[in-house]
Order: sequence, then structure tokens, then C-alpha cells
Amino acid sequence: MSGLLQVGIELNQIHDFHTLMERILSEARHLLGTDAGTMFMREGDYLRFAYFQNDTLARRSTTGETPRVSSFRLPLNDRSIAGWVALSGQSLRIDDCYAVDPTMPFRFDPSFDQLLGYRTRSMLAVALKNRAGRVLGVVELINPIGTEDVPRDGFGAHDTSLLEHFASIATVAIERAHLTESVILRMIRMAEVRDPSETGPHVERVAGYATVIFEEWARRRGLDGASFERQRDRLRIAAKLHDVGKIGVPDAILRKPGRLTPEEFEQVKRHSEIGAELFEDQPTDFDEAAREVALHHHERWDGQGYPGLLEGLSRRGRRGEEIPLFARIVGLADVFDALSSRRAYKPAWAEAHVLETIRAEANRAFDPELVDILFRRLPEIRSIRDAHRDHDAAESSDAGA
Repeated sequence: MSGLLQVGIELNQIHDFHTLMERILSEARHLLGTDAGTMFMREGDYLRFAYFQNDTLARRSTTGETPRVSSFRLPLNDRSIAGWVALSGQSLRIDDCYAVDPTMPFRFDPSFDQLLGYRTRSMLAVALKNRAGRVLGVVELINPIGTEDVPRDGFGAHDTSLLEHFASIATVAIERAHLTESVILRMIRMAEVRDPSETGPHVERVAGYATVIFEEWARRRGLDGASFERQRDRLRIAAKLHDVGKIGVPDAILRKPGRLTPEEFEQVKRHSEIGAELFEDQPTDFDEAAREVALHHHERWDGQGYPGLLEGLSRRGRRGEEIPLFARIVGLADVFDALSSRRAYKPAWAEAHVLETIRAEANRAFDPELVDILFRRLPEIRSIRDAHRDHDAAESSDAGA
């Protein structure tokens, strides 16, 4: 119980929703000692497969991390294990997922195992319920591991009780993170009203790309643990808010389909300072990260960016490591996504053209190490891009299918 209370305190210090969900899943797996786990989050009448961790698959990968898989949604009914748990609110222990009692309405879907070359044996599924009894999602723990990494036969009643206690603590943190997320989304929607390119999918992609790049940057330096997670948490939030200052730029300029005049471009450049001012008087390190990214994500490695530094009566661009790390990361992620996406003034570029341009700008616009990381982690970057397509692109793809 002491350990659970400490975990609860740590979870409530995480502000970013994605980071929190990953931490909840990893803590739940650590608590019971399991090889794998998944989390489904409720979205109306559906459950979205949102988070997935698997140590066996991670050991097989070149990065040592669980491969990213595409998100999908399940109808909220009792035909799936997660759906049954969400509807009933009851926990479920299954000793052999391939031998589910035929009298039960749900069945185990083996297609995921077949796709990944994995064998799900036993499973424990628990609902994430708030104090009002509303189910927010479902956590599934898979294949318990005993001492010396020897698989255990299955989960017991003590495991169920422990995970239920943990789920009640985690749900408090989830609801708090939902509140933070809703405030961020409102700020993003305010910017989207002014600039149609500043969409929810765009900021999710930029935040996702930035997180992948930072994880590799930190791994190369041996950074891990709570401090690393807090930094990653700060970066994801700051990345989502990188262009919120566009609320202070006139609509006619942001929506202009053609090339901007020098005077109009000067007004657009003001968005970095406007965004920074929104976080200027706030005391938290999250506000400081958001301010830093909003202000500096258009600086260039070669010093030709903006808004730069005042030196006497003149201004020069920040260069190299004068630019804060988070701003360098978000600047690269933002340009990669902008080139890859359709805009009012251009179509989406082919990936080969985007990558050629990014590579050419290493050591000019971008930190060369970060460009190297982006290329090394391209499979994950592509997975994030596919998971957060713009609505018009998604509709076009669905229509074509």
C-alpha cells in the first residue's frame, strides 16, 4: 500500500496525457510482473486501442523498445474482452486466452498475436473507473513473469485485488490529466480558428515526432528515470503549443493562399513572441518549457532564424546550441510535418522530397544530430504520421478504400 501511494503521488505529477498513460501501463506491469500490457480508452461508444508494451517484442527490435502499432477502435459491446470488462465494470482473469469458456459472449482475437509473432497465454483485465462509477478505459496485463524471468501459470485473486487498487489510484490521475488536456486543446482550437493548418492532428504529430527524437537524444546520453520522464512530459505539452501565438496574427495573412509580402511575413514572425508572452508570468517549469519552444522554434542552427538576440542596437539569430534543445527538436518536427502536409499555398510533398530537403538542411537550419536521429527513427515517425492523419486526408483514404 505504501508503494501504491507513492506511485499515486508520482502519477499526479505528470501533466501530459500520453506520458501518463504510458507510465500507468508500465507501473501496472511492474506491480504484477508481466511481460506485456495494453490499455483501451473509452471514446463514446467505442474503445480505442491506445497504449501497448511488450518486453518480448522489445528485445527482438533494433531499438530495444516495443514496436509502435497502429491504433484502432472496438465497438463498445461484450464480444471482446475489453468491451465486456468496460460494460460490466468487472475484472476478468483468463488462464488461457486460446481456450475461453464457450458459454461466455466474448472471444479472444488471435490476429494480433499472428501479426507480431507473439503468444498471449493468460490475461488480467480491469476497468478504469472513476468515483462516479463511469468507466474511462480498460487495462489488460498479459503473461505474468515470476522469479528469474520464468513465466507464471496465470494470475491469482491477489493480483486482481492489487490491480484494482492501482486502477482506482490511476483513474484520479487520468481525470486530472484530462482536464489539463482539455485546456490545451481549447488553446489549439483558438489557434486553428485563425490558421487552418494549425489542426489537432498537426500538433499531435509534431508532439509525437518531438518525443521520439528526444527519447533517442536522451538514450544516447544515458538519461532515464523520473527526471527523463518529466522532461519528456514537458516537451510534449510545449510541442503542442508551439504555434499558439498565431491567435495574434491577422486572419487575412494566415489564410492567404499566395506568397506573403515582406511586411506580412514580419507580422507572421511576431507569433513566436506573442506565444511566449502567453506563458511569461507563470511560475511552473511546464510554462517555462512552453514559453521556450514558442519563442525559439523558428531559430536556425546557422543563426539565420528569428526572433534572435538583441546585441546593442542590432539583433542576430541564435545559432547552434544557443537555441534551447526543446526548441531545436520542435523546430525540426514542425518543418518535417509542414513539408509532409497539404497547406493552402502548397500540396503535400512526397516523403523522398521531404527527407532530401531535411538532410540538405542539416547543419544549416537544423541540429545535425537531431536530423540523424529523425532518419534513424523513421519507422516510428511514420507510425505517428499514420495514426494522426488530417481529417480530409483520412476521409480521402477511406473513400479510396
